[in-house]
Amino acid sequence: MATTTRIQPRALVRASGGPRYAVALAVDALGTGLLRPFLLLYGVTVLRLSAPVTGTAMTVGIAAGLVCMPAVGRWLDLGARSTVVAASMLVRVLGVALLLAAPAGHVWLFATAALFLGIGNQAWPAAHAALVATVAHGRERDTALAAGRALRNAALGVGALLATVCLAGGTTALRALASVTALAYLAAAALAWSVHVHAHPAETALSKDRDDEPAPRMRALLAANVVYVFCLNVPEIALPLVLVTQLHASPVWSAGIFVANTVLVVTLQVPVTVLMSRFSRRTVLALSGVVLAVSYLGFLAATSLGHGWGAPAIATVSVVCTIGEIIYAGSATALVTALAPAHVLGRALARFQLSTGFGLAVSPAVITALAPLGPAALWGSLTTATLLSASAVATEKA
Repeated sequence: MATTTRIQPRALVRASGGPRYAVALAVDALGTGLLRPFLLLYGVTVLRLSAPVTGTAMTVGIAAGLVCMPAVGRWLDLGARSTVVAASMLVRVLGVALLLAAPAGHVWLFATAALFLGIGNQAWPAAHAALVATVAHGRERDTALAAGRALRNAALGVGALLATVCLAGGTTALRALASVTALAYLAAAALAWSVHVHAHPAETALSKDRDDEPAPRMRALLAANVVYVFCLNVPEIALPLVLVTQLHASPVWSAGIFVANTVLVVTLQVPVTVLMSRFSRRTVLALSGVVLAVSYLGFLAATSLGHGWGAPAIATVSVVCTIGEIIYAGSATALVTALAPAHVLGRALARFQLSTGFGLAVSPAVITALAPLGPAALWGSLTTATLLSASAVATEKA
């Protein structure tokens, strides 16, 4: 049983990479929040592409971004840390620049921009986790990772709010948002690079054989993670779909649930992670699967209440789902950093991000395919898959 970590703000900032790095995270997330929710609108409104073509180009670009992960893992295992974080931000500057340069109707430039944005978005989590694992250790590292997620969610929310306010300006405003996003990524990259965090895997550098040693397989953990990450798309995709198409509720419910999810993650991510530090990371990750499965059953029960009580019931159950998400996010990456030897940490984190990216890529298609089949098909399938994943995590040999 582990020792519980205390929350000490100054130590937490230091463990998270220092004040400049914290500012870099906030600026980067602010820029992402400005553009990410409206990238589809940019393609449709500014570049005058059809919605299906825009959506397909975005999906292909984001999925193709996963191909870079093995190279990112190798780069991290050579000792690079803040350089990789900065590179993940700079590549997104290039993506936004291509957006701004793309003429109307030019789908390939838009797809290429989505590719560069996807590379940056996929590379960043592994690079950030590796940097934090280099400057912090043990449960302090877990808390620092949780703090980074809370800070990023807060900045994403502020960015999305600012972008929503600016949308009244139409095409000109969308181009302005893209320009501000590029500047934010550029500033964040400079700040991240300036912290000069570098690991020194001396033994790895001296031994080619050891450098070629594979990262831990973690097959059950990686397979389970593909299912776990569906919870991240429940507030954004599954619940709006159910509320609007099945319960015929006002879109205000969906917006309220999304805002509540963001606020809960920002305020509870660190305290819950600290609270869970008395248990092993594997136990906590398995517990998060149980909590998520219970929330999915709650959504199934809530939809049976019909139009009158269904929406309030779903909003209530969504709090339980968010708690499960918080427990999952606070333990999953932390477990990978604890399991992986230092000389293959980058490759282990890259594999984990591949499973995360794959789950995020397929979950919208799976959710939208299951939803028309009825609540039992959607929530029953998610419950079963998540419980099986939790069992696999709990029983896998470390």
